[in-house]
This record gives sequence, structure tokens and C-alpha cells, in this order.
Amino acid sequence: MSEVVTKAVQKLGEKIDSFDSVAKFVITGEGAIMIDEDGVRAGDEDAEVTLTASRETFEGILNGDVNPATAFVMGKLKIDGSMGVAMQLGQKLS
Repeated sequence: MSEVVTKAVQKLGEKIDSFDSVAKFVITGEGAIMIDEDGVRAGDEDAEVTLTASRETFEGILNGDVNPATAFVMGKLKIDGSMGVAMQLGQKLS
């Protein structure tokens, strides 16, 4: 697991205590993060939605500099699976 994933798990954990669905963030070249009813952890399991972004885009979303919807429209954030779950996750992050 990369240092980027470790830090991201900590930061996401501060924002999201639990999540009713199962989502996965894939940080290109770094690893993956699972978000579900148990909270946030490093992992690469099946999910209802998978969001994939570069390290820079992911960090921008986490610190509020990048709007997830804008990143999606610009092609910097790829979403595979349930758009509804992706939108719920976006609300948790804002």
C-alpha cells in the first residue's frame, strides 16, 4: 500500500464515518480505497461504484480544490457503476 493511499484513508475517514453503499476509489498508480458501512480502508474489492482518478485529481477532490462533478465532466474522474451511489459519495465529501 502506498503512502498516498494511507494518507487518503485517514483523510477520508475524517469526512466519512460510514456509508450505506459500497464504493471504491482507485488512485491511478497508487492503489484503491474501499468506503462502506464499516468506514474507510485500503482495499480492492467489488463495489457498487468505482471512481478512478489520478493522484492530483483525487487530492484536489479531498481538499476541496476540485469539484467531483467538474472532474467527471472534464474526464479527470471516471465512474464505473451506480451514478446514484457516486452522487451520494459526492455529498459526503462536500
